[in-house]
Amino acid sequence: MAEQQGPKAKPADPVEMSRAMARIAERSQRLVSEFLERQQRGEGRSDPDPFNIAGAFQEMTARMMADPAKMVEAQIGLWQDHMKLWQTTAARMMGQETEPAIAPEPGDRRFKHPDWDENQLFDFIKQSYLLTARWMQSTVQGVEGLDDKTAKKVDFYTRQFADALAPSNFVMTNPEVLRATLDSGGENLVKGLENLLDDLERGKGRLDIKMTDTEAFELGRNIAVTPGKVVFQTDLMQLIQYQPSTEQVHRRPLLIVPPWINKYYILDLREKNSFIKWAVAEGFTVFVVSWVNPNRELAQKTFEDYMIEGPLAALGAMEKATGESHANVIGYCLGGTLLAVTLAYMTAKGDTRFASATFLAALTDFEEAGELGVFVDEEQLASLEHKMAEKGYLEGAQMATTFNMLRANDLIWSFVVNNYLLGKDPFPFDLLYWNSDSTRLPAAMHGFYLRKMYLENLLVKPGGLTFDGVAIDLTTIETPAFMLSAKEDHIAPWTSTYAATQLFSGPVKFVLAASGHIAGVVNPPAAGKYSHWTNAKNPKSPEDWLETAKEHPGSWWPTWSKWAARHGGGKVAARVPGDRQLEVIEDAPGSYVAVRAQD
Repeated sequence: MAEQQGPKAKPADPVEMSRAMARIAERSQRLVSEFLERQQRGEGRSDPDPFNIAGAFQEMTARMMADPAKMVEAQIGLWQDHMKLWQTTAARMMGQETEPAIAPEPGDRRFKHPDWDENQLFDFIKQSYLLTARWMQSTVQGVEGLDDKTAKKVDFYTRQFADALAPSNFVMTNPEVLRATLDSGGENLVKGLENLLDDLERGKGRLDIKMTDTEAFELGRNIAVTPGKVVFQTDLMQLIQYQPSTEQVHRRPLLIVPPWINKYYILDLREKNSFIKWAVAEGFTVFVVSWVNPNRELAQKTFEDYMIEGPLAALGAMEKATGESHANVIGYCLGGTLLAVTLAYMTAKGDTRFASATFLAALTDFEEAGELGVFVDEEQLASLEHKMAEKGYLEGAQMATTFNMLRANDLIWSFVVNNYLLGKDPFPFDLLYWNSDSTRLPAAMHGFYLRKMYLENLLVKPGGLTFDGVAIDLTTIETPAFMLSAKEDHIAPWTSTYAATQLFSGPVKFVLAASGHIAGVVNPPAAGKYSHWTNAKNPKSPEDWLETAKEHPGSWWPTWSKWAARHGGGKVAARVPGDRQLEVIEDAPGSYVAVRAQD
């Protein structure tokens, strides 16, 4: 703890503590009984190594042992680092000013409490951990002879292991938790244990970490509130048409195709950060696809079905709603991948109804698909397909866990510390509410997507995939395209999304936003955050593109609006949902988006 005298420790109330522990014991016993019952019924049983981690680390160990000299060299390096740490710590204890042997990366919030720097003991613990974690990571990265997929898997899970061992994750080595424990007489740990049991109960034996106050948000009340109506629906989606906020609008309507791995309202969280509300105010007649949260009945829905019942069906509905046969379209993430397939399909059919296409953080070439590729190999796919066959879909929670692992310190361990060690309730946060509102994925569609695109990378190969009898060739796409990627995107790396600039035959405007997969996209101009880069040319190499690109302060949204307006087809009087051939089904945000994965 800090050198100054802190407040006296609060004595625990033995009566209250006894009652709390009795409640905890009763709930724990019930959870264990329910878990054993599920095991006896065969529920919850799984492959002991679904991610095929053991094989990767066995191969790494064999390669490592084949070069013992390199291991010795790494050990000596670690020893030298710790000797330097001992020297700087000893000098600091004698009152000297010293530079740390190692410091946390910028943005690492695990060590934000002042005691990590001000208290010599905790500063030593912090630096010792950081040195060891760096040594672990650099050692596995230096192993030679591993194939690329195995090397990435070893690197990823080594980082997961190192993150889990951080001193911030343990009571006795986290100064903030120790202080809270002394100040409250241990009440924080009791409350944390109750929070843990709550999460286990909600997850029915699986740890479902609560990231936000779920009671603080309600769809249509304080999130997803842009006025609109559901005017059309299929088995897979509802089509929302938004109420205009300008007297005139662009003649061609705008269709937004979000990913169905998550829900569409990431683009309509609150008024101040809603891309949908902003686009309506820019004079676009906005339609949004709100995908269904599928159940077993939709298990056999395919990627092809998502194309036919999604953007293609929406096009026909939009013509009835507006009288316009042509439209502009946006595809976000997986919705962008679907959009590329749809454009190639329409090109082969001679269908030119999409006047322009915008891709937001969307992969078409999966050769370098980022860290998500760690979860896709033959062994993992076989295990996943077996699980999906049992229920007909992939559990939303499983996909959510995968995404959370990509940012484990922010999306897993920070909540372990806050909820379980500090005993606090999570803060109400709209983005984390959306992040926790996961979706299921039909077995047929998801198996095809992972195998044919992530594993075999067939989408980028002309004729590699066929939909509805049409061979897909992305190089035939001539539709003017706006491509937005994010510089720190860990889901769709910008250097990979850039590949589409070399695939498509039509004009492509590539824009790079600062930040990541969500913050880089959801970046309203009024916030004044995050810059973006543009370039008049698209050289073959993404690095060459960035080297000659021009940086602009603030959001990319106005840049896109100017580009999209050129494809708007002129101005007409604003259209109101339900004023033409499509009748209103229900108010936005509709009923499909309200179905939760737990339902």
